[in-house]
Amino acid sequence: MQHEQNTIECQTASPLLQNPYASLPDSDSLIGHEIDEESFHFRLANSDGLREKATLLIKRMYAWRGYSSHSILEDEPDTITLLADTANHTVGTMTLCLDSSCKLPADENFGDKLDELRRQKRRLCEPSRLAVEKNVSNRVFASMMHISYIYAHRIHGFTDYVIEVNPRHVMFYKRMLGFHDLGEERMCTRVNAPAVLLGLDLSYVAEQVRKFGGMFEQHGRNRSLYPYFFPSKDEPGIMDRLITGRG
Repeated sequence: MQHEQNTIECQTASPLLQNPYASLPDSDSLIGHEIDEESFHFRLANSDGLREKATLLIKRMYAWRGYSSHSILEDEPDTITLLADTANHTVGTMTLCLDSSCKLPADENFGDKLDELRRQKRRLCEPSRLAVEKNVSNRVFASMMHISYIYAHRIHGFTDYVIEVNPRHVMFYKRMLGFHDLGEERMCTRVNAPAVLLGLDLSYVAEQVRKFGGMFEQHGRNRSLYPYFFPSKDEPGIMDRLITGRG
């Protein structure tokens, strides 16, 4: 019962997107899901110990890519941090920031572009501090994106993702998730690397989830990540666990 209460979702890895880690259930994960033979468990980093795990993964993966990272994750208002675990090993993390009086991380470098969207009455949120272990299945990333979408759009009514992306990753986000350009290349002062501002209407994500969520075996010709999102029928349960875990 402890595992069921604390799990947001659990996923198993597809044979085409294999993860090298063996997997065992994590007793305090928020989400557990199987991807064939390999289980990943997704949970909220809602304690100092879990936030430290996320911080260590961010620092390690940013250093491997040559980026700077001096941030330490704290319990901040209007944010949630997700962790992906397998075999008690943290392999992925993402922090979702909701626009508020404190604004978003991207305001530091693209505040003028975000203010344009705010004047259009768009409600913005930003997936940030993304880090995923090398050789880990893209389904881990897809699952964290889906969970962040559920929290932002389905629970809180936010309308748009905005993200700062290194120029060499822009085509991945456009092709795999449908992001579009919002701002030209600028220097991201937080990681000391160039960045491009991209945006995504969350109503588009909702449409793609309805069409393709959970259909990775039946939609092999769809080259996006949406077939690797959870089935839309799973969303109410994930919403309940997110609300309970956040509360």
